[in-house]
Amino acid sequence: MEGEKKGNFVAFSFYKLRPEWRRLPPDVRERGIEQSLATVRAQDENLWIRTYSTQGFRRDADFLLWIVAQDLPAIRGFFVDFSRTDMGQYLDQTYHYLAMTRQSVYLKGAPHTNPGPQVEGKDEWVFVYPFVKSREWYAQPFEARKKMMDEHIRAGHLFPNVKINTTYSFGLDDQEFVLAFETDSPADFQALVMKLRETEASRYTARDTPIFTCLKKPLADVLRSLS
Repeated sequence: MEGEKKGNFVAFSFYKLRPEWRRLPPDVRERGIEQSLATVRAQDENLWIRTYSTQGFRRDADFLLWIVAQDLPAIRGFFVDFSRTDMGQYLDQTYHYLAMTRQSVYLKGAPHTNPGPQVEGKDEWVFVYPFVKSREWYAQPFEARKKMMDEHIRAGHLFPNVKINTTYSFGLDDQEFVLAFETDSPADFQALVMKLRETEASRYTARDTPIFTCLKKPLADVLRSLS
């Protein structure tokens, strides 16, 4: 939209470690871990990274890198460098979602819904999934969609300890949105999802899987737990 403040680019990248890594000598593994950590530490202030463990929650992903950057080349540069480390050669990027932050058309004047590079999340858990609306949704008049979204938003406000981050993938990736819910209570997030299923807007959901349960952990802890 013309005149809208430019948002940030966001990447949610999930990795699975190959079994061959665990068969390497301990000193080789430690060197690879240190290279990976150094790559993350080397990023400048224009790129911000949160790290989460998914180990034990899904069989097809071991950890998440949630990255926010001011431009796309910064994201590409990081992933190129990360893949070139000794450990990176044993990591498969099993899922990767690209999006942007922007103001919601249903919440005029609201701030961008995803934190910028300088903001550090404090919640223990994040639940991430790609999201696609049906084409019938976009065929509805704007006022009808806004009325349904108002109900959807009110349902979300019943759970104030669950922070909803909505990022937009239109034209950038296969999905339309990527949603990330931050909380200290997985049970509250489940209750929120069950409540949202009852809203009128949920009738127009075409896809909202896979869903990733992610535990906030320093990257050093994540990588060493996999070794």
